[in-house]
Amino acid sequence: MDDEQLDWLEPDELRVFRAFSRGWQSVSAQLDADMERDADLPRTYFDILWRLRRAPGRALRMSQLAEMTNSKLSRVTHAVGRLETAGLLRREVPEGDRRGWLAVLTDAGVKRVERAAPVYARSVRKHVLGPLDSAAQGQLTSIGETLLGRMGAQTSLRSGDEEQSL
Repeated sequence: MDDEQLDWLEPDELRVFRAFSRGWQSVSAQLDADMERDADLPRTYFDILWRLRRAPGRALRMSQLAEMTNSKLSRVTHAVGRLETAGLLRREVPEGDRRGWLAVLTDAGVKRVERAAPVYARSVRKHVLGPLDSAAQGQLTSIGETLLGRMGAQTSLRSGDEEQSL
């Protein structure tokens, strides 16, 4: 089959997708590098700690963490194990329900995530928000919410929402 017979992306479609994909990959890599260098904490671990910090009782089921972070349970289990070894969280069996585990943020975990949060905020401002004027930020919000809605995800990601995504 030659190229003309393939149902492939038109040049303009490919340009849009590549700009979005490569742009996010580049920004994501920079956010990761900033978190590792300046907070000594992988961004994925920061995400877990941040969600626990905001959760009622600073605790979430492991399955909830996996769902909230769009990760496989095995990846979250591995990350939680490393965070537990570092003393930043602990695992507990939920009272009255032995079907799963809770990840519970420790006081040391709270201190660590609160020290890392300004690093994350500076990095997001520098690499995502800073290059965009307010109109472009609004467009990016609209695009993100449209894509999330299309995927069946929560589309309302305002700062006051119960689950504040990173």
